[in-house]
Amino acid sequence: MLKRTLAAFAATAALAGAAMAETDVPFALDWKFEGPAAPYFAAIDNGHFGAADLNVEISAGQGSLDAIPKVASGAFPMGFADINSLVKFLDQNPGAPVTAVMMVYDKPPFAVVGRKSLGVSEPKDLEGRVLGAPPPDGAWAQFPAFATANSLDMDKITVEPVGFPTREPMLAEGNVAAVTGFSFSSFLNLVRLGVPEEDISTILMADYGLELYGNAIIVNTDFASANPEIVTGFLTAIAAGWKDAIADPEAAIASLIDRNPAADAALEQRRLQLAIDANVLTDAVEANGMGAVDADRMATALEQLAETYAFQNAPDASLYFTDAYLPAADARKLQ
Repeated sequence: MLKRTLAAFAATAALAGAAMAETDVPFALDWKFEGPAAPYFAAIDNGHFGAADLNVEISAGQGSLDAIPKVASGAFPMGFADINSLVKFLDQNPGAPVTAVMMVYDKPPFAVVGRKSLGVSEPKDLEGRVLGAPPPDGAWAQFPAFATANSLDMDKITVEPVGFPTREPMLAEGNVAAVTGFSFSSFLNLVRLGVPEEDISTILMADYGLELYGNAIIVNTDFASANPEIVTGFLTAIAAGWKDAIADPEAAIASLIDRNPAADAALEQRRLQLAIDANVLTDAVEANGMGAVDADRMATALEQLAETYAFQNAPDASLYFTDAYLPAADARKLQ
């Protein structure tokens, strides 16, 4: 009888454990299932979300703005979005229940990508040349602040509005000398078009005066207030997924390819590595771990945003980011 009772208790405990593991957390990405998304799938496959009793389902997005209203509305408790877009969203929608809780792209991928053979290797080279820029492009939105930081004379730069599909082809054909775009995407698009890698200059705006941060994990603040342990567990798993991807990019890409079989594994591994090297594993992140922001840098970033965006309300950094849910620094180390 005792054995049967103990067996029943063990079965009940196992069921309870399984139930705990069924906590569903939908996660909205900013973009398609490409290389930089691989760490999140690695976090699933390597059991990091499971260790936090979370069942995470990842949905693709359609741009840096896409996840913000999804999370603010409560349709998704967690998402991945550009913090600069989040700042503007909260300025236009005061009190919306969304904020950033973990910085992922310590340096944003906003870049000017040019061709050395067309005379563009550094910012000042843009003067006297044609710059292709899609009007809705996130990198183009930051270009005025980039121009100010590098003392560029905008009257000497011919800006050619281009579409996203024609941006890199126009540069490959020499119709423009440089384009604005995301560093890892524009670079690889040019390579695929046959432009020699040694001819491509990637001018990362973050390396030339822009103090802006990039994409971050965002959360619905009502959800976070009610479930702080879930949010911290989620962020712990995110950091572990990135750590795995840095240690073994090929394995992380395998997790991605399982969800997007049509993707080119070699290409997406290069895209992931470019993001790691330029945007994620910065000196600050190596020293302090993933996720936090520096208050002084954030203040400067808001000042630079104000050069290109007219705030309706006084900017307040505490509205856009909180470290209240971050795991301990050791759990955020990536190497």
